Amino acid sequence: MTEATKATVKDYILREFLPGENPAALTDSTPLISGGILDSLSTLKLVTFLEEKFGVQIEAHEADVEHLDTITNIAALVHAKKA
Repeated sequence: MTEATKATVKDYILREFLPGENPAALTDSTPLISGGILDSLSTLKLVTFLEEKFGVQIEAHEADVEHLDTITNIAALVHAKKA
């Protein structure tokens, strides 16, 4: 499930926030928030996408660098929420 989750999240980030970028440049460990790819508005869009796509509820305190800075962290959060 985690690899599929990572692929879904990566596809969304590329489509919504990095149109035209080389997909290979976005890895599972690319810093999204601390690297400036996601700002506060795009982070909220990402949270909404995750909640709708995976049927999870992400709390306000989870919408931060610790949980959402990399695709790996995002997939781990979604996986923990589904467990």
